Amino acid sequence: MTTWNLTGTEHHVLICNGSSCMRKGGEEVTQAVRDEIASLGIDSKIHTTRTRCNGRCKDACVVIVYPQGAWLNGMTPERGREMVRKLAEDELKCLQPFTTYEFRRGAMAPVDNNVTFAGISKT
Repeated sequence: MTTWNLTGTEHHVLICNGSSCMRKGGEEVTQAVRDEIASLGIDSKIHTTRTRCNGRCKDACVVIVYPQGAWLNGMTPERGREMVRKLAEDELKCLQPFTTYEFRRGAMAPVDNNVTFAGISKT
C-alpha cells in the first residue's frame, strides 16, 4: 500500500464514489478531476481521495474540497475540470452555484443560493 507524501499539498478533494454518485457519473468525475490535475502538473498541490457515501445522495455527484470545506453538488466531468483549474488559481468562488455547504466561522453552514435537501439532523 502506498503512503503518499502530502508535504506541499494545498487542497484535498474527496470525490464520492457511493452508489448514487456512481449512477450520476462519479467514475467519470473522478477520472476528469485526476486527468486535469495531471495535465496541469499540480499533483503535489491537489490530492484526491475516492470516498464511499457522504450522505448527500440527493446532491449526487458530490465533491468535497478542503481546506475550504466546500461541498459541491451535481458535479460533472466538465465542472470537475473547471474546479481543478480554479483550485490551481486559488479561486473557488465561481463554483458557488454548485456549493451546498461550506465551512464558515468554525462550522459547516448551508449556502443560501442553492436549492437542496436539508437532510436528517444528527442530534
